[in-house]
Amino acid sequence: MSGDRRLKHWGWGYEDQQQPHEQVVAASEGIIPMLGFGQAPERPVPLDQVELRDPRLPSPGGVFTEDRHQRAVHALGKAYRDIVRGFYGSFENPPDLVAFPEDEAGVEEVLSRAADWGAAVIPFGGGTSVCGGVEPRLADPDRPVVSLDMTRMNRLLEVDETSLAARIQAGARGPELEEQLKARGLTLRHFPQSFEYATLGGWIVTRAGGHFATGETHVDDLTESIRALTPAGEWESRRLPGSGAGPSPDRMLLGSEGILGVVTEAWMRVRPRPDFKATATVEFPPGDEAFSDAARGAVRLIAQSRLMPSNLRLIDSSEARTTMAGDGSATLLIVGFESHGQPVEDRMDQAVAIAEAEGGRVASRTSSTPADRSGAEGSGSDEAGSDRWRSAFLMAPYMRDTFVACGIIAETFETAITWDRFEEFHRSVIEATRRAVAEVTGAPAEGEGAPRVSCRLTHVYPDGAAPYFTVLAPAKRGSELAQWDEVKAAASEAIEKGGGTITHHHAVGRDHRPWYDRQRPDRFAAALKAAKSAVDPDNLLNPGVLID
Repeated sequence: MSGDRRLKHWGWGYEDQQQPHEQVVAASEGIIPMLGFGQAPERPVPLDQVELRDPRLPSPGGVFTEDRHQRAVHALGKAYRDIVRGFYGSFENPPDLVAFPEDEAGVEEVLSRAADWGAAVIPFGGGTSVCGGVEPRLADPDRPVVSLDMTRMNRLLEVDETSLAARIQAGARGPELEEQLKARGLTLRHFPQSFEYATLGGWIVTRAGGHFATGETHVDDLTESIRALTPAGEWESRRLPGSGAGPSPDRMLLGSEGILGVVTEAWMRVRPRPDFKATATVEFPPGDEAFSDAARGAVRLIAQSRLMPSNLRLIDSSEARTTMAGDGSATLLIVGFESHGQPVEDRMDQAVAIAEAEGGRVASRTSSTPADRSGAEGSGSDEAGSDRWRSAFLMAPYMRDTFVACGIIAETFETAITWDRFEEFHRSVIEATRRAVAEVTGAPAEGEGAPRVSCRLTHVYPDGAAPYFTVLAPAKRGSELAQWDEVKAAASEAIEKGGGTITHHHAVGRDHRPWYDRQRPDRFAAALKAAKSAVDPDNLLNPGVLID
Protein backbone atom coordinates (compact mmCIF):
# COMPACT_ATOMS: atom_id res chain seq x y z
CA MET A 1 0.00 0.00 0.00
CA SER A 2 1.03 3.63 -0.37
CA GLY A 3 0.41 5.42 2.92
CA ASP A 4 -3.27 5.14 3.79
CA ARG A 5 -4.37 4.63 0.18
CA ARG A 6 -6.10 1.36 -0.62
CA LEU A 7 -5.94 -0.42 -3.93
CA LYS A 8 -9.23 -0.95 -5.74
CA HIS A 9 -10.63 -4.39 -4.98
CA TRP A 10 -11.49 -5.01 -8.64
CA GLY A 11 -9.60 -2.78 -11.10
CA TRP A 12 -6.49 -0.78 -11.81
CA GLY A 13 -5.17 1.74 -9.32
CA TYR A 14 -6.24 3.08 -5.92
CA GLU A 15 -9.77 3.53 -4.64
CA ASP A 16 -9.47 7.31 -4.74
CA GLN A 17 -8.68 7.09 -8.47
CA GLN A 18 -12.01 5.45 -9.31
CA GLN A 19 -14.16 7.86 -11.28
CA PRO A 20 -17.67 8.49 -9.95
CA HIS A 21 -20.31 6.73 -12.02
CA GLU A 22 -21.48 10.05 -13.45
CA GLN A 23 -18.00 10.63 -14.91
CA VAL A 24 -17.92 7.11 -16.35
CA VAL A 25 -21.26 7.85 -18.05
CA ALA A 26 -19.87 11.11 -19.42
CA ALA A 27 -16.77 9.33 -20.72
CA SER A 28 -18.93 6.68 -22.40
CA GLU A 29 -20.71 9.38 -24.38
CA GLY A 30 -17.43 10.03 -26.17
CA ILE A 31 -16.05 6.48 -26.25
CA ILE A 32 -19.07 4.70 -27.73
CA PRO A 33 -19.51 7.02 -30.75
CA MET A 34 -15.75 6.96 -31.40
CA LEU A 35 -15.57 3.14 -31.44
CA GLY A 36 -19.03 2.52 -32.86
CA PHE A 37 -19.92 0.01 -30.16
CA GLY A 38 -20.46 -0.26 -26.41
CA GLN A 39 -23.37 -0.07 -23.96
CA ALA A 40 -24.63 2.13 -21.17
CA PRO A 41 -22.14 1.81 -18.29
CA GLU A 42 -22.91 -0.47 -15.37
CA ARG A 43 -21.64 -0.05 -11.81
CA PRO A 44 -19.10 -2.41 -10.23
CA VAL A 45 -20.32 -4.66 -7.43
CA PRO A 46 -19.29 -3.04 -4.12
CA LEU A 47 -17.04 -5.12 -1.91
CA ASP A 48 -19.66 -5.31 0.85
CA GLN A 49 -21.95 -7.12 -1.61
CA VAL A 50 -19.32 -9.63 -2.74
CA GLU A 51 -19.59 -13.22 -1.53
CA LEU A 52 -16.10 -14.09 -0.35
CA ARG A 53 -15.26 -17.56 0.90
CA ASP A 54 -14.35 -17.69 4.59
CA PRO A 55 -10.64 -18.21 5.36
CA ARG A 56 -9.67 -21.85 5.73
CA LEU A 57 -6.67 -20.98 7.90
CA PRO A 58 -6.62 -19.35 11.34
CA SER A 59 -4.72 -16.07 11.26
CA PRO A 60 -1.87 -16.03 13.78
CA GLY A 61 -1.69 -12.23 13.49
CA GLY A 62 1.63 -10.46 13.10
CA VAL A 63 2.51 -10.39 9.41
CA PHE A 64 -0.72 -12.24 8.53
CA THR A 65 -4.16 -10.77 7.95
CA GLU A 66 -7.55 -12.14 6.96
CA ASP A 67 -8.85 -8.66 6.14
CA ARG A 68 -11.67 -8.91 3.61
CA HIS A 69 -10.42 -6.08 1.41
CA GLN A 70 -6.87 -7.46 1.27
CA ARG A 71 -8.08 -10.94 0.40
CA ALA A 72 -10.15 -9.56 -2.48
CA VAL A 73 -7.27 -7.41 -3.77
CA HIS A 74 -4.95 -10.43 -3.71
CA ALA A 75 -7.44 -12.79 -5.39
CA LEU A 76 -6.91 -11.55 -8.95
CA GLY A 77 -4.33 -9.99 -11.20
CA LYS A 78 -5.00 -7.28 -13.78
CA ALA A 79 -5.81 -9.08 -17.03
CA TYR A 80 -9.07 -8.24 -18.80
CA ARG A 81 -10.61 -11.45 -17.46
CA ASP A 82 -9.54 -10.42 -13.93
CA ILE A 83 -11.04 -6.93 -14.27
CA VAL A 84 -14.32 -8.39 -15.55
CA ARG A 85 -14.60 -10.89 -12.69
CA GLY A 86 -13.76 -8.27 -10.10
CA PHE A 87 -16.21 -5.79 -11.64
CA TYR A 88 -19.05 -8.30 -11.30
CA GLY A 89 -17.96 -9.40 -7.82
CA SER A 90 -16.74 -12.89 -8.76
CA PHE A 91 -13.82 -13.90 -6.54
CA GLU A 92 -13.71 -17.68 -6.88
CA ASN A 93 -10.21 -18.22 -5.50
CA PRO A 94 -9.44 -15.71 -2.75
CA PRO A 95 -6.34 -16.40 -0.65
CA ASP A 96 -7.10 -17.53 2.86
CA LEU A 97 -4.55 -15.16 4.36
CA VAL A 98 -2.40 -12.31 3.10
CA ALA A 99 1.08 -11.85 4.58
CA PHE A 100 3.01 -8.55 4.72
CA PRO A 101 6.53 -9.33 5.97
CA GLU A 102 8.75 -6.40 6.86
CA ASP A 103 12.05 -8.28 6.79
CA GLU A 104 13.52 -11.65 5.85
CA ALA A 105 12.56 -13.11 9.21
CA GLY A 106 8.95 -12.40 8.28
CA VAL A 107 9.37 -14.16 4.94
CA GLU A 108 10.88 -17.18 6.70
CA GLU A 109 7.93 -17.24 9.08
CA VAL A 110 5.49 -17.27 6.17
CA LEU A 111 7.29 -20.19 4.49
CA SER A 112 7.55 -22.11 7.76
CA ARG A 113 3.91 -21.71 8.73
CA ALA A 114 2.74 -22.52 5.20
CA ALA A 115 4.72 -25.75 5.32
CA ASP A 116 3.06 -26.68 8.61
CA TRP A 117 -0.39 -25.86 7.21
CA GLY A 118 0.24 -27.60 3.88
CA ALA A 119 -0.63 -24.30 2.23
CA ALA A 120 0.60 -22.83 -1.03
CA VAL A 121 2.41 -19.49 -1.03
CA ILE A 122 1.88 -17.18 -3.99
CA PRO A 123 4.26 -14.18 -4.23
CA PHE A 124 2.03 -11.27 -5.27
CA GLY A 125 4.50 -8.62 -6.42
CA GLY A 126 2.44 -5.54 -7.25
CA GLY A 127 -0.51 -7.62 -8.40
CA THR A 128 -0.23 -6.37 -11.99
CA SER A 129 0.07 -9.82 -13.59
CA VAL A 130 -1.94 -10.09 -16.82
CA CYS A 131 -1.51 -13.85 -17.30
CA GLY A 132 -2.94 -15.47 -14.15
CA GLY A 133 0.42 -15.47 -12.38
CA VAL A 134 -0.82 -14.33 -8.96
CA GLU A 135 -4.30 -15.84 -8.84
CA PRO A 136 -4.76 -18.66 -6.27
CA ARG A 137 -6.12 -20.96 -8.99
CA LEU A 138 -4.70 -24.36 -8.00
CA ALA A 139 -5.10 -27.88 -9.32
CA ASP A 140 -6.20 -28.83 -5.80
CA PRO A 141 -9.02 -26.37 -4.99
CA ASP A 142 -9.08 -27.51 -1.35
CA ARG A 143 -5.48 -26.52 -0.68
CA PRO A 144 -5.27 -23.34 1.42
CA VAL A 145 -3.33 -20.37 0.07
CA VAL A 146 -1.27 -17.53 1.53
CA SER A 147 -0.69 -14.52 -0.73
CA LEU A 148 2.74 -13.06 0.01
CA ASP A 149 2.89 -9.28 -0.39
CA MET A 150 6.43 -7.86 -0.16
CA THR A 151 5.57 -4.17 -0.46
CA ARG A 152 6.64 -3.36 3.11
CA MET A 153 10.18 -4.39 2.14
CA ASN A 154 10.65 -1.38 -0.10
CA ARG A 155 13.88 0.39 0.87
CA LEU A 156 17.01 1.39 -0.99
CA LEU A 157 19.59 -0.34 1.20
CA GLU A 158 22.93 0.62 -0.32
CA VAL A 159 24.46 2.46 -3.27
CA ASP A 160 27.82 1.70 -4.88
CA GLU A 161 28.46 4.97 -6.69
CA THR A 162 31.78 3.73 -8.08
CA SER A 163 30.25 0.74 -9.84
CA LEU A 164 26.88 2.44 -10.41
CA ALA A 165 24.83 -0.21 -8.63
CA ALA A 166 22.21 -0.15 -5.89
CA ARG A 167 20.95 -2.78 -3.45
CA ILE A 168 17.16 -2.52 -3.31
CA GLN A 169 14.53 -4.52 -1.47
CA ALA A 170 12.26 -6.52 -3.73
CA GLY A 171 8.99 -4.96 -2.55
CA ALA A 172 9.80 -1.45 -3.76
CA ARG A 173 7.21 -0.20 -6.25
CA GLY A 174 8.42 1.79 -9.23
CA PRO A 175 7.72 5.32 -7.93
CA GLU A 176 9.23 4.79 -4.47
CA LEU A 177 12.24 3.03 -5.99
CA GLU A 178 12.89 5.95 -8.35
CA GLU A 179 12.27 8.53 -5.63
CA GLN A 180 14.94 7.01 -3.41
CA LEU A 181 17.41 6.80 -6.28
CA LYS A 182 16.61 10.36 -7.40
CA ALA A 183 17.92 11.66 -4.08
CA ARG A 184 21.31 10.29 -5.17
CA GLY A 185 21.02 11.66 -8.70
CA LEU A 186 20.48 8.15 -10.07
CA THR A 187 17.80 6.17 -11.86
CA LEU A 188 17.11 2.54 -12.77
CA ARG A 189 15.33 3.76 -15.93
CA HIS A 190 12.93 0.80 -15.97
CA PHE A 191 9.46 2.09 -16.77
CA PRO A 192 7.00 -0.63 -17.79
CA GLN A 193 3.34 0.29 -18.07
CA SER A 194 2.88 -1.29 -14.62
CA PHE A 195 5.52 1.07 -13.15
CA GLU A 196 3.17 2.81 -10.71
CA TYR A 197 2.22 -0.40 -8.88
CA ALA A 198 4.60 -3.24 -9.83
CA THR A 199 7.58 -4.13 -7.64
CA LEU A 200 11.24 -4.78 -8.32
CA GLY A 201 10.84 -8.43 -7.30
CA GLY A 202 7.88 -8.78 -9.63
CA TRP A 203 9.87 -7.34 -12.51
CA ILE A 204 12.73 -9.76 -11.84
CA VAL A 205 10.68 -12.95 -11.67
CA THR A 206 8.66 -12.05 -14.80
CA ARG A 207 11.60 -10.74 -16.88
CA ALA A 208 9.71 -7.49 -17.34
CA GLY A 209 10.36 -5.22 -20.29
CA GLY A 210 10.62 -1.54 -19.55
CA HIS A 211 11.36 1.90 -20.95
CA PHE A 212 14.09 1.21 -23.48
CA ALA A 213 12.98 -0.08 -26.86
CA THR A 214 16.52 -1.15 -27.78
CA GLY A 215 19.57 -2.27 -25.84
CA GLU A 216 18.82 -2.75 -22.15
CA THR A 217 15.15 -3.51 -22.67
CA HIS A 218 14.59 -6.19 -20.04
CA VAL A 219 15.16 -6.15 -16.31
CA ASP A 220 17.61 -9.00 -16.99
CA ASP A 221 20.03 -6.44 -18.39
CA LEU A 222 19.84 -4.32 -15.23
CA THR A 223 20.28 -7.12 -12.69
CA GLU A 224 23.71 -7.59 -11.10
CA SER A 225 22.92 -9.99 -8.26
CA ILE A 226 19.81 -11.49 -6.62
CA ARG A 227 19.09 -12.72 -3.11
CA ALA A 228 16.13 -15.03 -2.48
CA LEU A 229 14.75 -17.24 0.26
CA THR A 230 13.57 -20.74 -0.66
CA PRO A 231 11.85 -23.36 1.50
CA ALA A 232 15.22 -25.18 1.48
CA GLY A 233 17.34 -22.15 2.44
CA GLU A 234 19.02 -19.02 1.06
CA TRP A 235 19.87 -18.39 -2.58
CA GLU A 236 22.28 -15.53 -3.24
CA SER A 237 24.63 -14.89 -6.12
CA ARG A 238 27.98 -13.13 -6.03
CA ARG A 239 28.10 -9.51 -7.22
CA LEU A 240 29.98 -9.48 -10.52
CA PRO A 241 29.84 -7.43 -13.74
CA GLY A 242 29.82 -10.70 -15.65
CA SER A 243 30.81 -14.31 -15.23
CA GLY A 244 31.36 -17.43 -17.29
CA ALA A 245 31.23 -19.74 -14.28
CA GLY A 246 28.57 -22.20 -15.35
CA PRO A 247 24.84 -21.50 -15.69
CA SER A 248 23.97 -18.23 -13.95
CA PRO A 249 22.08 -18.49 -10.64
CA ASP A 250 20.53 -15.10 -11.41
CA ARG A 251 19.32 -16.27 -14.82
CA MET A 252 17.61 -19.14 -13.04
CA LEU A 253 15.60 -16.75 -10.86
CA LEU A 254 14.91 -14.27 -13.66
CA GLY A 255 11.60 -15.37 -15.14
CA SER A 256 11.04 -18.02 -12.44
CA GLU A 257 7.65 -16.45 -11.54
CA GLY A 258 8.00 -17.22 -7.85
CA ILE A 259 8.27 -21.02 -8.12
CA LEU A 260 11.91 -21.32 -6.99
CA GLY A 261 12.18 -18.75 -4.23
CA VAL A 262 11.02 -15.44 -2.84
CA VAL A 263 13.25 -12.63 -4.09
CA THR A 264 14.01 -10.36 -1.11
CA GLU A 265 16.54 -7.93 -2.59
CA ALA A 266 18.78 -7.38 -5.60
CA TRP A 267 21.77 -5.37 -6.68
CA MET A 268 20.65 -3.43 -9.75
CA ARG A 269 22.69 -1.50 -12.32
CA VAL A 270 21.73 2.17 -12.14
CA ARG A 271 22.84 5.28 -14.01
CA PRO A 272 22.90 9.06 -13.68
CA ARG A 273 19.59 10.64 -14.59
CA PRO A 274 19.45 11.73 -18.25
CA ASP A 275 19.72 15.43 -19.02
CA PHE A 276 19.85 15.39 -22.83
CA LYS A 277 16.72 14.21 -24.66
CA ALA A 278 15.42 14.26 -28.20
CA THR A 279 12.21 12.90 -29.73
CA ALA A 280 10.93 12.71 -33.29
CA THR A 281 7.72 11.47 -34.88
CA VAL A 282 8.04 10.21 -38.46
CA GLU A 283 5.00 9.44 -40.62
CA PHE A 284 4.78 6.64 -43.18
CA PRO A 285 1.88 5.68 -45.46
CA PRO A 286 -0.25 3.09 -43.63
CA GLY A 287 0.57 0.33 -46.14
CA ASP A 288 -0.82 -3.17 -45.70
CA GLU A 289 -1.72 -5.10 -42.55
CA ALA A 290 1.94 -5.74 -41.73
CA PHE A 291 2.91 -2.06 -41.82
CA SER A 292 4.43 -0.75 -45.03
CA ASP A 293 7.74 -2.13 -46.27
CA ALA A 294 9.16 1.36 -45.83
CA ALA A 295 8.13 1.73 -42.18
CA ARG A 296 9.23 -1.78 -41.29
CA GLY A 297 12.51 -1.28 -43.12
CA ALA A 298 13.23 2.00 -41.35
CA VAL A 299 12.76 0.43 -37.92
CA ARG A 300 14.95 -2.55 -38.80
CA LEU A 301 17.73 -0.39 -40.24
CA ILE A 302 17.76 1.94 -37.23
CA ALA A 303 17.92 -1.06 -34.89
CA GLN A 304 20.74 -2.59 -36.93
CA SER A 305 22.64 0.72 -37.05
CA ARG A 306 23.48 0.29 -33.33
CA LEU A 307 22.50 3.90 -32.66
CA MET A 308 20.64 2.51 -29.63
CA PRO A 309 17.68 4.87 -29.35
CA SER A 310 15.86 4.74 -26.01
CA ASN A 311 12.55 4.74 -27.84
CA LEU A 312 11.84 3.14 -31.21
CA ARG A 313 8.15 2.35 -31.55
CA LEU A 314 6.16 1.75 -34.69
CA ILE A 315 2.42 2.39 -34.28
CA ASP A 316 -0.02 1.28 -36.96
CA SER A 317 -2.57 3.75 -38.29
CA SER A 318 -5.49 2.11 -36.45
CA GLU A 319 -3.81 2.42 -33.07
CA ALA A 320 -2.67 5.94 -33.87
CA ARG A 321 -6.29 6.91 -34.54
CA THR A 322 -7.63 5.18 -31.42
CA THR A 323 -5.04 6.79 -29.14
CA MET A 324 -5.34 10.15 -30.96
CA ALA A 325 -1.61 10.13 -31.62
CA GLY A 326 -2.62 10.69 -35.25
CA ASP A 327 -5.68 10.88 -37.48
CA GLY A 328 -5.30 7.34 -38.81
CA SER A 329 -3.87 8.40 -42.15
CA ALA A 330 -0.31 7.31 -41.37
CA THR A 331 1.79 4.77 -39.54
CA LEU A 332 3.83 6.55 -36.87
CA LEU A 333 7.47 5.88 -36.04
CA ILE A 334 8.45 7.38 -32.69
CA VAL A 335 12.18 7.75 -32.11
CA GLY A 336 13.77 8.94 -28.88
CA PHE A 337 17.30 9.37 -27.56
CA GLU A 338 18.47 10.32 -24.08
CA SER A 339 21.81 10.56 -22.32
CA HIS A 340 23.57 11.93 -19.27
CA GLY A 341 26.23 14.46 -20.10
CA GLN A 342 26.35 13.79 -23.84
CA PRO A 343 24.28 15.55 -26.53
CA VAL A 344 22.08 13.21 -28.56
CA GLU A 345 21.22 15.37 -31.59
CA ASP A 346 23.86 13.75 -33.78
CA ARG A 347 22.40 10.27 -33.21
CA MET A 348 18.91 11.64 -33.81
CA ASP A 349 20.08 13.18 -37.09
CA GLN A 350 21.34 9.78 -38.22
CA ALA A 351 18.15 7.96 -37.20
CA VAL A 352 15.94 10.54 -38.93
CA ALA A 353 18.09 10.32 -42.06
CA ILE A 354 17.56 6.55 -42.17
CA ALA A 355 13.79 6.99 -41.79
CA GLU A 356 13.63 9.68 -44.47
CA ALA A 357 15.68 7.56 -46.87
CA GLU A 358 13.01 4.86 -46.48
CA GLY A 359 10.25 7.32 -47.39
CA GLY A 360 9.29 8.72 -44.00
CA ARG A 361 8.28 12.32 -43.32
CA VAL A 362 9.25 14.02 -40.07
CA ALA A 363 6.05 15.31 -38.47
CA SER A 364 7.61 16.70 -35.31
CA ARG A 365 10.97 16.88 -33.61
CA THR A 366 11.83 18.23 -30.17
CA SER A 367 14.78 18.21 -27.81
CA SER A 368 15.88 19.37 -24.38
CA THR A 369 19.26 20.00 -22.76
CA PRO A 370 20.49 20.73 -19.24
CA ALA A 371 19.83 24.39 -19.96
CA ASP A 372 16.16 23.60 -20.42
CA ARG A 373 14.93 23.12 -16.83
CA SER A 374 11.24 23.16 -17.69
CA GLY A 375 11.16 19.37 -17.72
CA ALA A 376 9.46 19.41 -21.11
CA GLU A 377 10.55 17.17 -23.97
CA GLY A 378 10.98 20.26 -26.09
CA SER A 379 9.33 23.39 -27.34
CA GLY A 380 6.37 23.97 -29.59
CA SER A 381 2.76 24.93 -29.09
CA ASP A 382 1.26 21.67 -30.40
CA GLU A 383 1.58 18.40 -28.57
CA ALA A 384 3.61 15.97 -30.70
CA GLY A 385 2.17 12.63 -31.73
CA SER A 386 4.73 10.91 -29.50
CA ASP A 387 3.46 12.86 -26.48
CA ARG A 388 -0.17 12.08 -27.25
CA TRP A 389 0.63 8.40 -27.66
CA ARG A 390 2.63 8.34 -24.41
CA SER A 391 -0.29 9.89 -22.53
CA ALA A 392 -2.68 7.31 -23.96
CA PHE A 393 -0.23 4.51 -23.11
CA LEU A 394 -0.06 5.55 -19.45
CA MET A 395 -3.83 5.96 -19.19
CA ALA A 396 -4.72 2.70 -20.95
CA PRO A 397 -5.01 0.52 -17.81
CA TYR A 398 -7.30 3.07 -16.18
CA MET A 399 -9.39 3.40 -19.34
CA ARG A 400 -9.83 -0.37 -19.49
CA ASP A 401 -11.86 -0.21 -16.28
CA THR A 402 -14.22 2.21 -18.07
CA PHE A 403 -14.34 -0.04 -21.13
CA VAL A 404 -15.39 -2.99 -18.96
CA ALA A 405 -18.17 -0.88 -17.43
CA CYS A 406 -19.32 -0.03 -20.97
CA GLY A 407 -19.43 -3.63 -22.19
CA ILE A 408 -16.31 -3.37 -24.33
CA ILE A 409 -13.63 -6.03 -24.66
CA ALA A 410 -10.31 -4.23 -24.21
CA GLU A 411 -7.18 -6.35 -23.97
CA THR A 412 -3.69 -6.81 -25.34
CA PHE A 413 -1.25 -9.61 -26.10
CA GLU A 414 2.36 -9.52 -27.23
CA THR A 415 5.06 -11.69 -28.78
CA ALA A 416 8.37 -11.48 -30.64
CA ILE A 417 9.59 -12.76 -34.02
CA THR A 418 12.65 -12.39 -36.24
CA TRP A 419 12.61 -9.91 -39.12
CA ASP A 420 12.70 -12.55 -41.87
CA ARG A 421 9.37 -13.97 -40.66
CA PHE A 422 7.76 -10.78 -39.44
CA GLU A 423 5.49 -9.86 -42.37
CA GLU A 424 3.77 -13.24 -42.73
CA PHE A 425 3.66 -13.75 -38.96
CA HIS A 426 2.03 -10.38 -38.30
CA ARG A 427 -0.52 -10.95 -41.07
CA SER A 428 -1.51 -14.39 -39.82
CA VAL A 429 -1.89 -13.28 -36.20
CA ILE A 430 -4.00 -10.27 -37.20
CA GLU A 431 -6.20 -12.43 -39.45
CA ALA A 432 -6.69 -15.14 -36.82
CA THR A 433 -7.54 -12.57 -34.16
CA ARG A 434 -9.98 -10.66 -36.36
CA ARG A 435 -11.66 -13.86 -37.43
CA ALA A 436 -12.10 -14.97 -33.82
CA VAL A 437 -13.39 -11.54 -32.77
CA ALA A 438 -15.94 -11.53 -35.58
CA GLU A 439 -17.15 -15.02 -34.65
CA VAL A 440 -17.61 -14.32 -30.94
CA THR A 441 -19.12 -10.83 -31.28
CA GLY A 442 -21.12 -11.05 -34.49
CA ALA A 443 -19.92 -7.53 -35.30
CA PRO A 444 -19.25 -6.45 -38.89
CA ALA A 445 -15.74 -7.15 -40.17
CA GLU A 446 -15.36 -3.67 -41.65
CA GLY A 447 -16.92 -0.24 -41.48
CA GLU A 448 -18.96 1.36 -38.71
CA GLY A 449 -19.02 -0.66 -35.51
CA ALA A 450 -16.29 -3.10 -36.62
CA PRO A 451 -13.98 -4.34 -33.82
CA ARG A 452 -10.45 -2.96 -33.84
CA VAL A 453 -7.32 -5.11 -33.84
CA SER A 454 -4.25 -2.89 -33.94
CA CYS A 455 -0.52 -3.32 -33.43
CA ARG A 456 2.58 -1.48 -32.37
CA LEU A 457 6.21 -2.52 -31.99
CA THR A 458 7.22 -2.00 -28.36
CA HIS A 459 10.76 -3.37 -28.44
CA VAL A 460 13.11 -3.66 -31.39
CA TYR A 461 16.26 -5.73 -31.84
CA PRO A 462 18.75 -6.01 -34.70
CA ASP A 463 17.33 -9.46 -35.47
CA GLY A 464 13.62 -8.89 -34.82
CA ALA A 465 10.87 -7.07 -32.99
CA ALA A 466 8.13 -7.44 -30.39
CA PRO A 467 4.68 -6.77 -31.90
CA TYR A 468 2.09 -5.81 -29.28
CA PHE A 469 -1.56 -6.23 -30.30
CA THR A 470 -4.62 -4.41 -28.94
CA VAL A 471 -8.19 -5.70 -29.29
CA LEU A 472 -11.26 -3.48 -28.85
CA ALA A 473 -14.60 -5.17 -29.51
CA PRO A 474 -18.23 -5.21 -28.34
CA ALA A 475 -18.82 -7.60 -25.44
CA LYS A 476 -21.91 -9.64 -24.66
CA ARG A 477 -22.89 -8.95 -21.06
CA GLY A 478 -22.35 -12.06 -18.97
CA SER A 479 -20.26 -13.78 -21.66
CA GLU A 480 -17.18 -11.57 -21.59
CA LEU A 481 -14.84 -14.27 -20.26
CA ALA A 482 -15.92 -16.89 -22.79
CA GLN A 483 -15.61 -14.36 -25.59
CA TRP A 484 -12.13 -13.21 -24.65
CA ASP A 485 -10.86 -16.73 -23.92
CA GLU A 486 -11.84 -17.77 -27.45
CA VAL A 487 -10.10 -14.77 -29.00
CA LYS A 488 -7.02 -15.25 -26.82
CA ALA A 489 -6.80 -18.94 -27.73
CA ALA A 490 -7.04 -18.19 -31.45
CA ALA A 491 -4.34 -15.52 -31.25
CA SER A 492 -2.09 -17.77 -29.15
CA GLU A 493 -2.49 -20.64 -31.59
CA ALA A 494 -1.48 -18.35 -34.45
CA ILE A 495 1.54 -17.11 -32.49
CA GLU A 496 2.69 -20.62 -31.64
CA LYS A 497 2.13 -21.92 -35.16
CA GLY A 498 4.03 -18.97 -36.62
CA GLY A 499 7.09 -19.60 -34.47
CA GLY A 500 6.76 -16.59 -32.16
CA THR A 501 7.02 -16.58 -28.39
CA ILE A 502 3.86 -16.85 -26.32
CA THR A 503 5.09 -13.85 -24.33
CA HIS A 504 7.81 -11.26 -24.81
CA HIS A 505 7.49 -9.53 -21.43
CA HIS A 506 4.15 -10.47 -19.81
CA ALA A 507 5.33 -13.79 -18.30
CA VAL A 508 3.65 -17.21 -18.50
CA GLY A 509 1.47 -17.48 -15.41
CA ARG A 510 -1.42 -19.91 -15.65
CA ASP A 511 -3.04 -18.45 -18.75
CA HIS A 512 -0.10 -19.05 -21.13
CA ARG A 513 0.81 -22.52 -19.91
CA PRO A 514 -0.63 -24.57 -22.82
CA TRP A 515 1.44 -22.67 -25.39
CA TYR A 516 4.51 -22.30 -23.17
CA ASP A 517 4.59 -26.08 -22.75
CA ARG A 518 4.82 -26.43 -26.54
CA GLN A 519 7.44 -23.70 -26.89
CA ARG A 520 10.03 -24.96 -24.40
CA PRO A 521 12.19 -28.07 -24.97
CA ASP A 522 10.92 -31.12 -23.09
CA ARG A 523 14.31 -31.78 -21.52
CA PHE A 524 14.39 -28.22 -20.20
CA ALA A 525 11.01 -28.79 -18.56
CA ALA A 526 12.44 -31.86 -16.83
CA ALA A 527 15.48 -29.89 -15.65
CA LEU A 528 13.25 -27.12 -14.30
CA LYS A 529 11.20 -29.67 -12.38
CA ALA A 530 14.39 -31.06 -10.86
CA ALA A 531 15.47 -27.57 -9.79
CA LYS A 532 12.05 -26.97 -8.26
CA SER A 533 12.30 -30.22 -6.29
CA ALA A 534 15.72 -29.24 -4.95
CA VAL A 535 14.64 -25.89 -3.47
CA ASP A 536 10.92 -26.47 -2.90
CA PRO A 537 10.35 -30.20 -2.33
CA ASP A 538 6.85 -29.71 -0.90
CA ASN A 539 5.72 -27.50 -3.82
CA LEU A 540 4.83 -24.55 -1.61
CA LEU A 541 5.64 -21.76 -4.06
CA ASN A 542 3.14 -20.79 -6.78
CA PRO A 543 2.15 -24.34 -7.78
CA GLY A 544 0.92 -24.76 -11.34
CA VAL A 545 3.02 -21.94 -12.79
CA LEU A 546 5.67 -22.94 -15.39
CA ILE A 547 5.54 -26.62 -14.34
CA ASP A 548 3.00 -29.03 -12.84
